[in-house]
Amino acid sequence: MPITAHEIESLIRKSFPDAQVTVEGDDGAHFAAQVVDESFRGMNRVQQQRAVYAALAGKMDGAQGELHALALTTRAPD
Repeated sequence: MPITAHEIESLIRKSFPDAQVTVEGDDGAHFAAQVVDESFRGMNRVQQQRAVYAALAGKMDGAQGELHALALTTRAPD
């Protein structure tokens, strides 16, 4: 079953409850997300993105993953 932008946002918010999260996309497989959270301060981009992917709880794993592609932008607040 395809995943929705709302489901992706909910998964991210479980790990980053105070983050500003925006998820766009409506084809059920390809999405773009922006996550701005204070916990990213001091992390490099790879570390930030790994933290977000971990929050997606395996939704991107291999051929069985519900989420095919996620363009991800992360940063700490200005």
